[in-house]
Amino acid sequence: MPQITVEYSAGLAESFDRRGFALALHQALSPLVSSELVDFKTRFRQIEESVIGDGSPAAMAHVRVGLLSGRPVELKQEVGRVAIGLARDHLKPVEGLPAQLTLEVYDLDREPYQKLVF
Repeated sequence: MPQITVEYSAGLAESFDRRGFALALHQALSPLVSSELVDFKTRFRQIEESVIGDGSPAAMAHVRVGLLSGRPVELKQEVGRVAIGLARDHLKPVEGLPAQLTLEVYDLDREPYQKLVF
């Protein structure tokens, strides 16, 4: 069920261990959110162009973690702390390129959510 999307600047492509991050995140969050590993889905989207602040050279990564609705705020905050820490561990600095890492945990509406395994 957890739906995870990671957007990252092209300048971070070589310094971001995306697969390592996804696998570590799945392992860490599985017991926390009571979901089986097979239910985690992480997708990565490289951003070709972005403008941050005054337009000076900079990079960004943004992690979105979607969980079925009904989770307590405290659990979502812990998911956020774990996820941003792991993202930081798997995203190495790029010389001369300041970067910002942001994260949000959001609710997936439980009632209309559907999954088909075939």
